Amino acid sequence: MQSTLKAQLSFFMFLQYFIWGSWYVSMGTYLGKALHFEGGQIGAAYGAFALGAMIAPFFVGLIADRYFASEKLLAVLGLAGGGLLFAIPQLTTFASLYPVLILYCATFVPTLALGNSLALTHLADPKRDFPLVKTLSAVGWIAGGVTLSLLLQGEQSPVQFYLAGAASIALGLFSLTLPHTPPMKTGKNVRLGEILGLDALALLMQPSFAIFIACMFLICIPLYFYFVNMNMYVTELGWTYTAAKMSLAQVSDIIFLLLLPLMLQTLGYKKTIFIGILSWVVRYFLLASSVSNAGFATPLIFGAILLHGVCYDFLFIAGQLYVDDQANERMRGAAQGLIAFILWGVGAFVGTYLAGQSQAMYTLAQPRGDIAHDWYGIWIYPAWGALAVLVVFLIFFRDPPPKSTQAVP
Repeated sequence: MQSTLKAQLSFFMFLQYFIWGSWYVSMGTYLGKALHFEGGQIGAAYGAFALGAMIAPFFVGLIADRYFASEKLLAVLGLAGGGLLFAIPQLTTFASLYPVLILYCATFVPTLALGNSLALTHLADPKRDFPLVKTLSAVGWIAGGVTLSLLLQGEQSPVQFYLAGAASIALGLFSLTLPHTPPMKTGKNVRLGEILGLDALALLMQPSFAIFIACMFLICIPLYFYFVNMNMYVTELGWTYTAAKMSLAQVSDIIFLLLLPLMLQTLGYKKTIFIGILSWVVRYFLLASSVSNAGFATPLIFGAILLHGVCYDFLFIAGQLYVDDQANERMRGAAQGLIAFILWGVGAFVGTYLAGQSQAMYTLAQPRGDIAHDWYGIWIYPAWGALAVLVVFLIFFRDPPPKSTQAVP
């Protein structure tokens, strides 16, 4: 029974990240090269994802946990998202594209928290099985990026949104096959705080959990410089098939997802998450070094790309498991909504805004061939920012005690 469940959840994760990988990495290049948006507008467009994440906890806490089965809400969100993605290529001005992009992200981001919550609810051993299920998310991202690159320079064309839209409709239909997951907070004696998911905020009374949330927010500020700027950087360097080459990041993602259960078992949350933050520090110093060491630029950039598995899995996936470990069953959905709000909401909004402003600030008055930005200036500041977060986390975060000795929040 669990093997069938794992296969279903894995395919769901595949479709979910195929959608994301089809447009998220390459959107900045499309907006800059095809639509000629400015750096600030590109940063704001990536910030639309953050605004969607700010809405996500209300879907999870107000709607999913209270009124609707998760699999049915996932179906509605997937189908609605597909329609919105098909509309985006028709919009060529920032004023028209931006609000529709926000609306689309408001349908997609909740599926991340809902999908995680559904999987964690039904898996017999989440700490062991969830990372294995999530490996298919990396495969989906790779498939989305490679497929896009094979579609005649899809990175610079609106075809990326058609590709993602078709996958979103498939996700919506497939969601109806997922295990029935009824709302957890039905009944007459449900408090408003539970309905809105505010009970998850009680976890902030635990000092280490509060430090964890603060560090997740702070690390999101430098890390979104990578997502906003990376495809533009390698495009200016003259790379081709950029989405496919950048999908090598997800190859390392698969490897380190498989290693994550062992790392958590042997190292615990603090050391594992520490390694995840450290990898972001190394990644940005590699990118900064690639600018000033032209002869070694390609291997340095590939090194930064291949660090992605450690960057993402040891930070985000380990973080989601830590949150699930600290929450009780009744607030599981709200707790996942809280971490989505931090990672993809307020943190992403600030990070993408500053990344866009940085891209605009470091735009060269006189381009040097295809190079239109001072990339050393863009990469060095997030390197130092990530290092500062690493120091804070190392000093103040403490591993949780064994589950049997913890009080229920």
